[in-house]
Amino acid sequence: MSVPRNGCELKNPLAPDWMQTPNDLNLLNDKVWPASAARDGTGEIQIGGVGVGELASKYGTPLYVIDEDEFRSRLNQLNRAFTKPAREHGMKVRMYYAAKALLTTDIARWVQQEGYSIDVASGGELSVALAAGFEGPKIGLHGNNKSLSEISKAVTHGVNAIVIDSELEIERIASIAESNSVVQGVRLRVNSGVHASTHEYLATAREDQKFGIPLDQVESLVEVIRSHSSLRFLGLHSHIGSQIFVVDGFIEAARRLLQTHAKLAEKGEVPELNLGGGFGIAYVDNDKPVNIKEIGQRIVNNVASLAEEMGIKPPDLCFEPGRVIAGPSGVTLYNVGTIKDVEVSSEKGTAVRRYVSVDGGMSDNLRSSLYGAEYSASLASRATDAEPVLSRVVGKHCESGDVVVNHTYLPSDLAINELIAVPATGAYCFSLASNYNYLGRPPMASVRAGESTLLVRGETEQDMLARDEGYRTGKPNES
Repeated sequence: MSVPRNGCELKNPLAPDWMQTPNDLNLLNDKVWPASAARDGTGEIQIGGVGVGELASKYGTPLYVIDEDEFRSRLNQLNRAFTKPAREHGMKVRMYYAAKALLTTDIARWVQQEGYSIDVASGGELSVALAAGFEGPKIGLHGNNKSLSEISKAVTHGVNAIVIDSELEIERIASIAESNSVVQGVRLRVNSGVHASTHEYLATAREDQKFGIPLDQVESLVEVIRSHSSLRFLGLHSHIGSQIFVVDGFIEAARRLLQTHAKLAEKGEVPELNLGGGFGIAYVDNDKPVNIKEIGQRIVNNVASLAEEMGIKPPDLCFEPGRVIAGPSGVTLYNVGTIKDVEVSSEKGTAVRRYVSVDGGMSDNLRSSLYGAEYSASLASRATDAEPVLSRVVGKHCESGDVVVNHTYLPSDLAINELIAVPATGAYCFSLASNYNYLGRPPMASVRAGESTLLVRGETEQDMLARDEGYRTGKPNES
């Protein structure tokens, strides 16, 4: 339904059906913004008590801004949501933060300080975790193609669990563990076949994809694992996808895995069950993610109930949230460069879409271009009472698909050199950043209690040229 403003119908026919025309462009929806985000008396957005103008002046734009209190609060909310119901059933819970969502050494330290373990998916992520002070027993290693050096590094640093993703990895891990006189804890990643309600690129348990072992092969592979004295089988691992709004998929995955878990328990110890992460967040007003407390209660209670039905001891549980912690904690600031109105014809009629070009783009937020992810945007530097204009925020890259925000309403009086802010960008924006068109990856700063701290400096052209051997040596590479 379209919303009238000042007696006029403002629903643009180019706007998607789910999108409402805002009555007040100054409002900040608490579903997508950090709790600390608010406008001051001038209308400038403050995050963690720091104005966006100050942040842009100090660090430049584009700029990733991470609200430390929001990040820590979400870590604690998730932990409580799962540990409280688990305790009622006599179960333990280990929470891993999914490092792939957002990782720096400072962020890893926040995770550690809040009592979490950390899940890494490469040797590089493992190095960051170790540099931040994580010890092996608080680290899990993932990946469908772990190199021998990555496995060796994990084993020698005493990583708590390595997730086996293929039959080949069993022998590799066993051999390296034996050569280091170590009994290495392992989990077996299972492809549960659960079709999560999410984007195709984010579904990770469907049959035709690269992750995991089919359920019908699990028992035989666990026998192989148990035949190695250098391996300790910890349990099964499942990850059904990412950005999921429906809890039922997690419950169905738990049911399927527990059936196999029960058979495995007849022949040996199976202390735990890892159900992964993938809990969705709101990116736009229309998104309706499940409450964190409800997620925890429903999953844990169902696991306990299913275990009772099967006559087995409820396993200890592991979870790996990432997006739900990092995503809403982050905001990206951009400077407006050009504004262009384009007349577009569609089945619903002809209308104008405003293209707002900013000083970043797909090199700092690939998600919109990669799989059509939706975001919102707000004028950040001041308040406005101007009419809303359907806009598309685009980057400066030489690609027509270089879109930051596909559909949003921005004020008609938006001007060049003003700041706009895109909320819910804490997850998978910094992680997926690139140097496309030789743009340097942006800096990242945290905010807390009116102060800002640089977490990662922005890349300069000199940084990028320093990797170019022709530039470094001053002569052509003739090898």
